[in-house]
Amino acid sequence: MRQAKIVFLIIVPGVFSLIALANAADQKVVYPTKEWQIRTPQQVALDPDKLKALSDFAGGFGCIVRHGYMVYTWGNPARRMDVASAVKPLYTHFLLKAIQDKKLRGFDEPIKKYEPKLQNLNSELDYKDRNITWRHLCNQISCYGVTDKPGSAYDYSDYNMALFFDTLMLKVYRTTWDKVDQDVFHPMLTDILQCQDNPTFMAFGTGNRPGRLGISPRDFARFGLLYLRKGKWNDKQLIDPKLVKLATTTPLPLSVPRTEGKKAEMIPDQRSIGGGSNQCDHCGSYSFAWWINGVRRDGKRNWPDVPSDVFSCLGHGDIRACVVLPSLDMVVCWNDTRIEGHEKVNQALRFVVQAAAGK
Repeated sequence: MRQAKIVFLIIVPGVFSLIALANAADQKVVYPTKEWQIRTPQQVALDPDKLKALSDFAGGFGCIVRHGYMVYTWGNPARRMDVASAVKPLYTHFLLKAIQDKKLRGFDEPIKKYEPKLQNLNSELDYKDRNITWRHLCNQISCYGVTDKPGSAYDYSDYNMALFFDTLMLKVYRTTWDKVDQDVFHPMLTDILQCQDNPTFMAFGTGNRPGRLGISPRDFARFGLLYLRKGKWNDKQLIDPKLVKLATTTPLPLSVPRTEGKKAEMIPDQRSIGGGSNQCDHCGSYSFAWWINGVRRDGKRNWPDVPSDVFSCLGHGDIRACVVLPSLDMVVCWNDTRIEGHEKVNQALRFVVQAAAGK
């Protein structure tokens, strides 16, 4: 009797292990091909009424992806449109790619190596711009155009971002504005993701704010899915998972203040990719150009009703977005919506959380 009991205890765990392995094998990681695979919300355990509440609240157009399937759309998810500042994590993507491919030595390499005009700026400030690095640019702490020293303050600046894009694409990747799509953007990213609607870094053409991203929600969702899958697309590891984690989970500490915005010299004829400088605070939630669900200066979460692992591309006051929710295995993209500001983003994503919880 004792022998039989021992055998039972040994065999049964083994059976459960085999069952678990069989179930895991059945749950394949899904990626879209030239077309998205479609599932209903119910097939991926989402409440369709809550998703409808989201789209009614948002307006505009967008889509929702879960487990690699397209599960909900509203408006025209194939419509390609500018996404404003939501482009910025894509600049970081190509920075990560350049570091990974040894085109750059690392985040802390000085920008002056590629843009020598920085060396002669602000002599009365000890030529502070000589110390600007790639880390500074993608975290908006370069203090380019203000009197603060690089790394000492946060300045959400579209002059900073133009310097980032132009130096990275024109000097590191050695392309031109009219060829950046064909030389870099498409072959290194969107062709691999099999985007359907011809995304472009020239949303308004080469003569109007080059570096602005024109992309459809369903294509933007592919970029979000790439980062949800930790930089892997099918059998290709496009970005090292450690770099993905760094970029999406390392917000600026609250000890970094917002700049006072005192103007300083910039390169003559320095352009902007859109707006000006000192546009907002980082709220403990800015991580290599991604907005995450960090803790603000008031001690509250950026989006209190949303999982803490969320990271997102946000533009034009949040009315344009690609939001990744890893703990829910979801990507949500929207454009031209009424979702503007922290509270409305929180409310929009609360519908998503409720849809997944069945509440």
